[in-house]
Amino acid sequence: MSFGLIWLVFGLAYSFVEYGIMGRETIYPATGNKYNFQSTLLYAGFGSFLMGLLQGWIEVIWLRKRFENKPFWLKIIVKGSFYVTLIIFFLTFVAIATNMEHLNSGPFDPAVLDSLYRFIRRFSFWSIIIYVSLILGVSLFYSEVSEYLGFGVLRNFFIGKYHSPKLETRIFMFLDMKSSTTIAEKIGHKKFFDLLKDYYADMTNAILETSGQIYQYVGDEIVISWNKNEGLYKNNCLQCFVKILNAITENKESYLEKFGVIPEFKAGYHIGEVTSGEIGILKKDIIYTGDVLNTTARLQAQCNRYNAKALISGQLLEELQMDDSISYSKIGELALRGKSELISLYSLDFQDLLS
Repeated sequence: MSFGLIWLVFGLAYSFVEYGIMGRETIYPATGNKYNFQSTLLYAGFGSFLMGLLQGWIEVIWLRKRFENKPFWLKIIVKGSFYVTLIIFFLTFVAIATNMEHLNSGPFDPAVLDSLYRFIRRFSFWSIIIYVSLILGVSLFYSEVSEYLGFGVLRNFFIGKYHSPKLETRIFMFLDMKSSTTIAEKIGHKKFFDLLKDYYADMTNAILETSGQIYQYVGDEIVISWNKNEGLYKNNCLQCFVKILNAITENKESYLEKFGVIPEFKAGYHIGEVTSGEIGILKKDIIYTGDVLNTTARLQAQCNRYNAKALISGQLLEELQMDDSISYSKIGELALRGKSELISLYSLDFQDLLS
């Protein structure tokens, strides 16, 4: 969605700048093609938004994983060339669609094709390519920076969401790899690092599809967070675990071939109020503070004691819309240091949701 909004803003900006230049003119001086502000605004806005969504889909689903280990300059050159080619096809489509409306004829009408040919031969066409390339550069920069900071974090920095500390209710999942020390000793620390890279990469789509945000990587542990509404919607927070489990299972042959082991993991879930805000001078970060973080870590640690894949607190379980596809059972209570209230522990079984 962010890619679509970036393209939409630039597309609308172009339409209004063009309108300021054209004024009351109804014919483009450079090409002789007809000009209509309302049509241009509609096609530029709608087309730009769709183009942005397409770029975002290509980035997230296809290109990012293929270029994750490539240097920045190579990403820009190859991706840029690919998108410029896509842009030329896109502008050709928009030009044909606009001329079809103005001339009230089909796409292969000689008048439509002649108008397109005149447009492509003029500098006006290539000036649009240059302008759209600027949009492309902004989008690629956003994509690369977001990949390092985390999706949603860059947007929050821009709008200043966490410039001042704020209270919010969030859901946390602490997900930890089982027997990581043993695995590292068996395959070596360098190869274990490669395992971690593949392991976390395979989680990407699951986190994106369930609106999760990566809060921290702590060695072989990842902390994923949701705001309350997004985490509860369609049980996104639980679906994330299922999708990760399915992704690792789908790639088990690759793990066995490369590392001789299939990574297993356990998770703890909890919900609670945190204080969120920016911190740091030389390196800024958005952090969360509150008892919910320590409690979630304790829940995850209890998985070993109860031999459970995932444990969830009673507070979060009450908020979720549980159905027959997810079975759960109360297995105990957790006492927290300095707290009189006990945390109810429930074990989750996702067997019916696994593909």
